[in-house]
Amino acid sequence: MCGITGLWSTRHDGEADLAATVARMTSALDHRGPDDRGHWTDADRGIALGHTRLSIIDLSAAGHQPMHSAGQRFVLVFNGEVYNHAELRAALDKEGGAPSWRGHSDTETLLACMERWGLEKTLQRSVGMFALAAWDRRERCLHLARDRFGEKPLYYGWADGAFVFGSELKALRQHHGLGRRVSLDALADYLRFMYVPAPRSIYEGVYKLEPGCLLTLRGHPPAQPPAMAPAAPATHGSLSVSRWWSLADTIQHADSLAPLDDVAAIDLLERQLCESVKMQSLADVPLGAFLSGGVDSSAIVALMQKQSSRRVQTFTVGFEEDGYDESLHARAVASHLGTDHHELRVTSAEARGVIPHLPRMYDEPFADSSQIPTHLVCRAARSQVTVALSGDAGDELFGGYNRYLWAPRIWSKVGRLPHPARQVLATSMRLAASLGEHPMARFATPARSREKLHKLGTAMHGVRSVDGLYDNLVSCWPQPGAVLAQVPPGPPRATGPIPRNVAGDARARMMYWDTIGYLPDDILCKVDRAAMAIGLETRVPFLDHRVAELAWRLPQHMKIRGGETKWALRQVLYRHVPRALIERPKSGFAIPLAAWLRGPLRNWAEDLLDTQSLRAGGYFQPQGVRSAWQEHLSGSRDWSQRLWCILMFQAWSAADASPGGSA
Repeated sequence: MCGITGLWSTRHDGEADLAATVARMTSALDHRGPDDRGHWTDADRGIALGHTRLSIIDLSAAGHQPMHSAGQRFVLVFNGEVYNHAELRAALDKEGGAPSWRGHSDTETLLACMERWGLEKTLQRSVGMFALAAWDRRERCLHLARDRFGEKPLYYGWADGAFVFGSELKALRQHHGLGRRVSLDALADYLRFMYVPAPRSIYEGVYKLEPGCLLTLRGHPPAQPPAMAPAAPATHGSLSVSRWWSLADTIQHADSLAPLDDVAAIDLLERQLCESVKMQSLADVPLGAFLSGGVDSSAIVALMQKQSSRRVQTFTVGFEEDGYDESLHARAVASHLGTDHHELRVTSAEARGVIPHLPRMYDEPFADSSQIPTHLVCRAARSQVTVALSGDAGDELFGGYNRYLWAPRIWSKVGRLPHPARQVLATSMRLAASLGEHPMARFATPARSREKLHKLGTAMHGVRSVDGLYDNLVSCWPQPGAVLAQVPPGPPRATGPIPRNVAGDARARMMYWDTIGYLPDDILCKVDRAAMAIGLETRVPFLDHRVAELAWRLPQHMKIRGGETKWALRQVLYRHVPRALIERPKSGFAIPLAAWLRGPLRNWAEDLLDTQSLRAGGYFQPQGVRSAWQEHLSGSRDWSQRLWCILMFQAWSAADASPGGSA
């Protein structure tokens, strides 16, 4: 795992200035690659590439980047892993004309493939996670590419006559000409989703390359950024963005394959997962896995241990608060599988100690509060290993989120009602939940049930379809304009057309939207930043694209059956781990955020949510934010997620405005 950055300047900066700029940009990514650093410049063309290296495959100097192809056509900086690079080398050798290999890094393999087959075909034949930048000397063009699901990040933008890019915004900010004006469209999206969805970034004129996309610049980069975030396919002068891989196409192809019965599906799923885990377990450094004791991580660890002659190192984090500690479940699974298990016990104070580091760690506002325990378990793993496998993406691919189970079920009951009647029902649900302020409420329904009732009533407000219900369920602030000082000029994030074989199934639509949005921009972003902040590489076996294609080949009744989520994946797991160790209600990787905000974090939050602080920033209407804060403090409502969203923006904004932009 590494960090990449670079620029293409139209100002004809001298060699020294170009080298100094890319050196600053590269240094900002040292945490992503503490083992080596390098940069390359071509002052005649105004091109510079930078790289920081976390050595995983081929620890020798032969893996140093930026790397030149054997024929000298391409110069490449690469972040990620190509798990099938040995197969690609074998294919080149078989075709003849393969270069005289200098080492055994996947970067060298990619360059040889690019010279032989071209970039796009190389990407399509690669199995892995990556973000890369390649300068083509012959064609005088720059290519940026990102992996199929967006495991590795890649930003790009404009800075005073230069096109700049990098793994994180930290690198782009090192170019003194980068504009840092907050995008109001991105801010509105952030309030909805608790993250800034691609292709937008928090800054105007700076964007994220979407997963599975290829950006190409020919001639010279345009002098100005496009007016709107360029969602693929898009062109802007000499810049083009295209898709080299599409989830929608993959889903439609999977639908054309022969159906599978239960036994054949489970057997095939286990074989494909075993192959993915085997490929992703190859490394020249110590390797382990995260283990929460849930279905997804337990399945990955079980298949790792099945194929390993050594005890797999597993890691979990335990919290002192009741109801937030899953370490007991992880310990039981680890004991059954015989792993070398490491359990980090964390106090509330230690967990809260992560908070001041979050603005710098995440670079732009990010409000998934599980970022805290995620960083802690990454820190625990990094003390023993350099690579850790995770169970991420199991929920999106195999139907694991509770909303897939009960949103269609609820809509099947209330969707027949006229819209006005549904609004009356939604209002009555919120009013009933508000009885929590009445002394008799405790005899009517428990506090947690009242909160769920209020959340459902809020989610049902204004919706006219099950898709609208989904939108509200995944929105933190469904109506951002209620707390924004300025109405954003643009529309909400667009998700594009839905695959035709998914359009008629509400659950499939939700899973598709989560896979193209929530997964890359929340889950994968969260893990990448939490891990790379301390130089840990994470790998996601579920995101082998062949596993994903198989998951979409499975009919919905193999994902959700008899009120049970992830049915097919559970059948694989239960071949290795007893059902009794796994069966329990689904819970997230949570912290007691609501209680912290009323207790030890109250003064910190009060400073950031103070009316004067909110007005000084110019982004929020204090009245709506203060009202939510007071309701939360009184205990009448749990607005912890909404408040955390505001708090993380305020903390990021303060850090971004500090000298040097320390965020």
